[in-house]
Amino acid sequence: MATIDEFKDKPIDEVIKELQTDLNKGLSEEEVKERLKKYGLNEIPEKEEPLWHRIFRRFWGPIPWMIEIAAILSAAVQKWEDFTIIMILLFVNAGVDFWQEHKALSALKVLKEKLAKKSIVLRDGVWKEVDARYIVPGDIIKLKIGDIIPADVKLVQGDFILVDQSALTGESLPVTKKVGDIAYANSIVKQGEMIAVAVATGLNTYFGKTVKLVAKAEREQRSHFQEMVIKVGNFLIVLTLIIVALMILFELNRGADWKELLRFALVLTVASIPVALPAVLTVTMAIGALYLAKRQVIVSRLASIEELAGVDVLCSDKTGTLTKNQMTISVPFTVDGYKSEDLMFYAALASKEENKDPIEIPIFEWLKKHGLYEKTRQCIQKKFIPFDPVRKRTEALVECDGKEIVVTKGAPQVIIELCDSSEFDKNVAYQRVEEFAENGFRTLGVAFKNPDEEKFHFVGLIPLFDPPREDSKPAIQEARKYGVEVKMVTGDNIAVARYIAKLLGIGDKIYSARELRGETYEEYVILAQVITKALLQVEEGLSPEEAEKKAKKIAKLVEKELEGAKLPKGAVKRHESEIIRIIEEANGFAEVFPEDKYFIVDKLQKADHIVGMTGDGVNDAPALRKADAGIAVSNATDAARAAADLVLLAPGLMVIIKAIEIARQIFGRMEAYTIYRIAETIRVVFFMALSIMIFQFYPVTALMIILLALLNDIPILSIAYDNAKISPKPVRWDMYEINIMAFWLGVAGVISSFTLYVLLEEYWKLPQDLIQSIIFTKLVVAGHGTIYNTRVKDWFWKKPWPSPILWIATFGTRILGTIIAVYGFGLITPVGWGWALFIWGYAMVWFLFNDAVKMAILKMYWSKKFFFAPGHFTWLKKELGGEIKHSEQR
Repeated sequence: MATIDEFKDKPIDEVIKELQTDLNKGLSEEEVKERLKKYGLNEIPEKEEPLWHRIFRRFWGPIPWMIEIAAILSAAVQKWEDFTIIMILLFVNAGVDFWQEHKALSALKVLKEKLAKKSIVLRDGVWKEVDARYIVPGDIIKLKIGDIIPADVKLVQGDFILVDQSALTGESLPVTKKVGDIAYANSIVKQGEMIAVAVATGLNTYFGKTVKLVAKAEREQRSHFQEMVIKVGNFLIVLTLIIVALMILFELNRGADWKELLRFALVLTVASIPVALPAVLTVTMAIGALYLAKRQVIVSRLASIEELAGVDVLCSDKTGTLTKNQMTISVPFTVDGYKSEDLMFYAALASKEENKDPIEIPIFEWLKKHGLYEKTRQCIQKKFIPFDPVRKRTEALVECDGKEIVVTKGAPQVIIELCDSSEFDKNVAYQRVEEFAENGFRTLGVAFKNPDEEKFHFVGLIPLFDPPREDSKPAIQEARKYGVEVKMVTGDNIAVARYIAKLLGIGDKIYSARELRGETYEEYVILAQVITKALLQVEEGLSPEEAEKKAKKIAKLVEKELEGAKLPKGAVKRHESEIIRIIEEANGFAEVFPEDKYFIVDKLQKADHIVGMTGDGVNDAPALRKADAGIAVSNATDAARAAADLVLLAPGLMVIIKAIEIARQIFGRMEAYTIYRIAETIRVVFFMALSIMIFQFYPVTALMIILLALLNDIPILSIAYDNAKISPKPVRWDMYEINIMAFWLGVAGVISSFTLYVLLEEYWKLPQDLIQSIIFTKLVVAGHGTIYNTRVKDWFWKKPWPSPILWIATFGTRILGTIIAVYGFGLITPVGWGWALFIWGYAMVWFLFNDAVKMAILKMYWSKKFFFAPGHFTWLKKELGGEIKHSEQR
């Protein structure tokens, strides 16, 4: 089926012939039925996944398998209390994931609801109202003020319509359309009435392409968080299974009771699998989401908090995000004899305030601000001719103080030509028009005359633009401090984009999106300038300087001509690597379509950037869904909000910067817990297995392992409230660093446990049941000490200090575990307060040693002097999480 692009430049007669329709009769009902069979309904087809399948998927995959294996093993050893806890964790993870997906699926639903409901269509020579879903290519449609255009159409009859397509294309003002132009489905008719022929419906419309991109982004969406959890889970499961398997082989070879050995092995495996890891990290992000909500940021997808912490490129929409989305008057230009007050007064007389035209609103606001509004109220507008694309101006007959005058405003070139050129310098006026255009201003010319005069008297020019928000420039500077580059991505023209970028200090490398589509004409302009300069020097004998000056003027004219010219597609071909380089170097892009925004985000992701994208319109929805952190700004459309990961309730970029700060703090908590959890698994599994294989001694009982798992995992949820350091640079999961850090902290823990065992067994000759209780006490007391080693990448006493909640929770369980060990309660052999105090002192000494180990590892890692240098032990790096990436969080 054809798309709107194929009909864009075709003559109306050719379009009518190709679509086999009739402007006077429209299609017959029989023909409509045939075309519905061929093209389908004018709607977004819905292919919903069955509810049972969506639920089933929650329990299928590496993370659910990890938890389910632990549950099966718990049931196998009849530890039903442990089984219950694990099943609760499984359903909590599944429930949260299902809820997040449900919210994400609403993006497509909201887009579908945006389709027009009813339209007036010519069928069998009669105009009738039909459901928009039954419109087919070739239908003749009547468009009038207030209508939502039901399909992509070619305008064939009428004067003009003013169309608001800002939500689709990002343009800040309504666009005038006339006969021969095209209009997009779901744009809104603001003024005028025309007849059009439908050329594309359903998914083949410009709007449909946007929906397709959202669906594609949904399928391709990646999550660094899920990748990290899977890597950690796989690493710990494989490590545990290898150690436990070796332990079983050793013991069976020695003739151990296989039933008791298997029971112990199963319990040890259950305790080692990080079933609480997804839950703890999810709760940490959920609590972070509540904190963000207080800061006017609503989180739709929890994993986006972790993505936001790593964002290093923020692609920001211009209109409504960097700018106010309201036209404002810049410094006006007046000719001799007139002041700015006169210019605005005559402009207001040539306007109709009740029409709420976005071009005219700032004129009346200017008058109110300068106390001149009442002066216009004293004049009576007797006749008003609205703007139309043929005359390109408004005109009014006005009576002021009993005297009639005719006032006009509109396209500056039109107004200038209507005026008496003997009263002003026409060249100066045109020069100012050009200067305003170069800065991206929308310019209005203003003039007046007496009713009996032929020529108008030129008053001056009003430059209008959408000004930046007051907080945009400070927010961009703040973003740079945090290592985040802001790139402007807008549907507006390149002149407007460059002017705003200049005001905000974004940078001067603003390119047209045609650069990416291979439709750039920059090469042609440069070639025209070079050839012209050479010709002027040879043919006219001009000096190089004079020839250069004239050649630049001619090149500008060539550029203007090329702007409207249809260049062959892909005339300028670039390799993907070159396109990525252009996108990385650019400070922003103008004249972008939804597919361009999606394309920009996709290429940045391929270059290993974590990309944030802000937006507010339907046109932004695909890129918002594709981005690692899609951010719908305040006053965004429903479609943008549904597609985004985060929704801002307050305006401006500064809200995003504050959200990035909070996200990096949350990331710090998650990273600290992850290192802690891996280190604890290594510490417990290695110590248990090696004790059995080397000393033929079970250092703790199966019951003690279960108690240890409960005392270690439940209170650690309080890490969600910890005071974490805010990194000055983007952060991301560096699994190599995390695993190396966890490994050596785990090894240090194993050494401390073996040292204690040797002292108890060889030096003090204590009975085995008492040794088991003392070691259990040590594991409980020393366990949470590791979190104080991992929570800051500096000495443990450095700020930020632990939060009171974390302190109380972790020390509370240490005390609880100590009390259980001291008195036994029939569960274990009591150790008494003497041994308990000894263990507290022993744990403190090793805690200080562990912190020294941590600092030594960090120093070697950051100075690239680690014993696993880049390029060596490739297999190990792969197992530990991929290539070496130095963590940015210092």
